[in-house]
Amino acid sequence: MSEAPRPRRPAAEDLAALLLARPGVLVRRLHQIHSAMFQEECAAFGVTPVQYSLLTLVAAAPGLDQGGAAGALRLDRFTTADVIKRLVGAGLLRVQAGADRRTRLLWLTPHGAQVLEAMQPSAGRAHDRLVEPLSGREQATLLRMLKRLVDRHAALGAVAPKVR
Repeated sequence: MSEAPRPRRPAAEDLAALLLARPGVLVRRLHQIHSAMFQEECAAFGVTPVQYSLLTLVAAAPGLDQGGAAGALRLDRFTTADVIKRLVGAGLLRVQAGADRRTRLLWLTPHGAQVLEAMQPSAGRAHDRLVEPLSGREQATLLRMLKRLVDRHAALGAVAPKVR
């Protein structure tokens, strides 16, 4: 009795190519690429892309409440609280009680303002590197199209689902 031949397994690159016609896969992969570029450019600061976004929001709106920050970041309150805790621990952010005991207001520390300012060129390089293969016109078109998709589907995935 002879054994059946083993099926040939496609190479990982061939399998990945099967997925690259899916917009969600491309968006996720592009996010991975941008995160890696951000890390390369900004590693010296020890700040993640989400932390950088939160620092940017607080710089633009000093005294922003934690709920407003969570909404703008499109994160749930618990994840936002963890990001805030890490930034407070790093001395980049301070939290102050609001009018009621549930409200927490966010402020950059002087060190946080210095770090955010120092990060601008590095973060800008990461953003520029991502879209560098495109012409200026293509970059503007890409951003316009991405914004249109985000605006059109804004109600979906606005806050991360709760894990049970």
